[in-house]
Amino acid sequence: MRERQTDVNQGDQSKHHTKTPKTAGVTRLAPSPTGALHLGNVRTFLVNWAMARQKGMKVILRVENLDGPRVKVGADRGAIEILRWLGMDWDEGPYYQRDDLAVYEAAMATLKKKGLVYPCRCTRREIESAQSAPHGDEHELQYPGTCRDKFNHEIDDGEGEFAWRVKVPSSEVVYEDVLCGTQRMDVQSQVGDFVMWTKMGLPAYQLAVVVDDARQGVTEVVRGDDLLRSTARQLFLYRSLGLQSPARWVHLPLVVGEDGRRLAKRHGDTRAAMYRDAGVCAERLVGLMAYWCGITNQRIEMSAGEFADGFDLGKMPREQVVFGAEDHAWLMGE
Repeated sequence: MRERQTDVNQGDQSKHHTKTPKTAGVTRLAPSPTGALHLGNVRTFLVNWAMARQKGMKVILRVENLDGPRVKVGADRGAIEILRWLGMDWDEGPYYQRDDLAVYEAAMATLKKKGLVYPCRCTRREIESAQSAPHGDEHELQYPGTCRDKFNHEIDDGEGEFAWRVKVPSSEVVYEDVLCGTQRMDVQSQVGDFVMWTKMGLPAYQLAVVVDDARQGVTEVVRGDDLLRSTARQLFLYRSLGLQSPARWVHLPLVVGEDGRRLAKRHGDTRAAMYRDAGVCAERLVGLMAYWCGITNQRIEMSAGEFADGFDLGKMPREQVVFGAEDHAWLMGE
């Protein structure tokens, strides 16, 4: 994968809290340019970066821009600018997934050769109508296997739109998460055969993230606990493709609004860029993250380097963080 040239890459490293990467492992900051970074995204990236710098790990910046029409022009640059403004840096990248589709095509070829994938023409409406009971995630449906044995041979590109799904057995995937403990999940009962290649002719998130983490040597994944279920799917794919999976998983409790739901437009403007443009200094925003992460017992300004020096995963609260009016008022100096 080639590195895209950009003036918002690493910048002056002397301004950041850095340690020379050793052999302690590899992690990645992986923004998706489907929108601007909000405060929940910022906290996850900051924790990930701080843990990496404490351990002397290599940090890779990877822009996950495969989500078709949801990708917004300029969102990648905006995310990189926010990371740099806050004081974070990286050792490689930014890499862009869409710059090198051949690696995902090779993975799909492997799955096809093993007979593990099949074409599917089902629409979301058809899948919804086949649900026997309400699903736990309003954005995710359990695929009933309609097309699993429908096609006896590989269909041609000219036969209409179709996706590719992977055949998932009814078996339990077990893994350890640093914060959430032992996870036991039956992928087939949760989501069924999930998509590997979309109708738009692009690799799906689950396939792309597995291929990228394996080839970039990622050993530690830090992200929100809304992706706990995705980890089981990804571990299944690592095994199916014969790839080495990350050794450590850390899923952080989400930042939510006062209604208990994950941060979104319904909670108003929680973009980091909005606060920056309103004149809020980076140290003030980082200070709020420090308060949320148990580094301090009150909201005080601090740099990203100070955050990294003081962060202790063992002291981080295990419950969800609620972003409320008091936090907003403090950021705005009210």
